[in-house]
Amino acid sequence: MTKTRFNRFFVSIAILAVSFGSLQAQEQMVVDYRIGPKDLLELTVIGFQDLNRQYRVSEDGKISLPYLGELQVEGMTKSDLEKRLIQLLGEKYLENPQVSVVIVEYQSRRVFLIGAVPNPGPYELMGRLTLLKLISQAGGLTADAGHEIVVMRQLPEGTKTSLKIPVEELLLKGDASLDVPLQADDIISVPLDRLVQIYVTGQVKNGGALSVRKSNIPTVLRAIAQAGGFSERANKGDVIVKRFDESGKEIRIKVNVNNIIKGKDLDIQLQENDVVIVPETLF
Repeated sequence: MTKTRFNRFFVSIAILAVSFGSLQAQEQMVVDYRIGPKDLLELTVIGFQDLNRQYRVSEDGKISLPYLGELQVEGMTKSDLEKRLIQLLGEKYLENPQVSVVIVEYQSRRVFLIGAVPNPGPYELMGRLTLLKLISQAGGLTADAGHEIVVMRQLPEGTKTSLKIPVEELLLKGDASLDVPLQADDIISVPLDRLVQIYVTGQVKNGGALSVRKSNIPTVLRAIAQAGGFSERANKGDVIVKRFDESGKEIRIKVNVNNIIKGKDLDIQLQENDVVIVPETLF
């Protein structure tokens, strides 16, 4: 098993463990969830059929009930609302009323997960939802997930901020400080780490295109090594890196690999679609 596959396997096991371990906590989150605007509630009152239907919470946090009129429900838990309805119905209409409240849709507090997960989309923010719990609910990370998770958040004053979370530090090393609590309307992005191409041509043993992850594009020295190394007639002192800038203009960078090997020069970081040309020595 390669290191990459082992890491992905380890990540999946870690997330699976979190999923099973947090089931009870997730149930508690549903109990503690506080009702807000746009939530959809379903009421059942034994012996009072006129109340038995669904109610959408208004923008100002109210529902309008037959006989009882408008009722402020924003900020209540499911249990709070049941107790309030029991009180109101017991005072006017029923003896020992039996009331059940079900939150059918959680609309008031959501986070949005996009990118390299099996189940992207909006998720209800019930109680204290952390980044790791959200990822577990979404089924973990896909095989083409990048090495960072980005949490984007709008601050109260209207500005936006973002936090980059290293996947390895969070999932493999278990850095609890990175398992950040999420807030309503957070956007969590798991960027795809797509395959890109670089090219090594000329006096190398296995020239051609190299497919590499965008987050792990090699340096000149590493690219030549991945292409099998230099051939016997390679001119290591006059290697050329050819690339194109945003305007389409060709740029040529001369690289003395001998100096890189000796530690005199820094290795050159390649970019997507770069072409490394290793010329033939003249003697």
